[in-house]
Amino acid sequence: MPRGARLDAPGTLHHVIIRGIEKGVIVRDDEDRKEFLRRTGELARGTGTGIYAFALMTNHAHILLKSGEQGLSTFMRRLLSGYAQYFNRRHRRVGHLFQNRYKSIICEEEAYFDKLVAYIHLNPLRAELVKSFEELASYPWCSHAVMMNKVHYAWLDREYVLQRFGDREGEAGKAYAEYLEEEAGINREKELSGGGLLRSHGGWSNVLSMRKQGIKALSDDRILGGDSFVREVLREAEDQGGQLLSAEERARRIVRDIENACRKEGIGVAALRSGSRKGRLPAIRKELARKFVHEYGLSLAETARQLWVTTGAVSHMVR
Repeated sequence: MPRGARLDAPGTLHHVIIRGIEKGVIVRDDEDRKEFLRRTGELARGTGTGIYAFALMTNHAHILLKSGEQGLSTFMRRLLSGYAQYFNRRHRRVGHLFQNRYKSIICEEEAYFDKLVAYIHLNPLRAELVKSFEELASYPWCSHAVMMNKVHYAWLDREYVLQRFGDREGEAGKAYAEYLEEEAGINREKELSGGGLLRSHGGWSNVLSMRKQGIKALSDDRILGGDSFVREVLREAEDQGGQLLSAEERARRIVRDIENACRKEGIGVAALRSGSRKGRLPAIRKELARKFVHEYGLSLAETARQLWVTTGAVSHMVR
């Protein structure tokens, strides 16, 4: 059954956030950084994935991309599994490198593209990996340097980004640089790091105002966009036969599934969440964990919280 949490139609704009497990590093030196970007570019060309912005940090990475014919999940699975194998071999380590599943947010392009590019490109500056805009312009591990024509990655669609700022390259580059400096003074972390009602409609005050006017807006924590965009994305995905669940419906189903499983076995929910391994308890947890992850698209960490076990235990259950 298709996962509920992935809206994965080809040609969809995604903001992807990748994090190291337990906040650990995903790159240790420039050789790792080169390899991560080499694999990103090779897969982008091979899958028809459009890459518009990236920032490769120490323990996480941001990528703004448009999925190709094989969808986002194929691209990300091949990128992360291949790179993790390389990293473990090179550094003689074992175990997971990345934190659970990557986070992907479908984005309304017209409303958010420019902001997302700027937000991603400002990451190294805000994290003080570079000290100034001058250093950022030549920093090879962020695609701002590509926009400034100081670094070249053939697989990054520089033209697509710059055309948002002007028809001629010189004018577009200048307008882009000015826009980036303006955005440096604005904190968009909460606005752009996820979807949902508050982010899509400009904060809680706007949501309250809409409610007073009797306006009901649809939201989804996987989608960054307004009401009509959210409805369009969900409708298109449903037309393609996907099983799509809102965050609220997913939460209701999780509660229901836990209660039904406990009722069927004649035990209380407290017993399931007690940590005990007596009788059928491990088997029940495993069945629920696999359903939550594979059908509902829940992260390993959230599944662990629902079942009161460790993330490592959930990882073992679903492998």
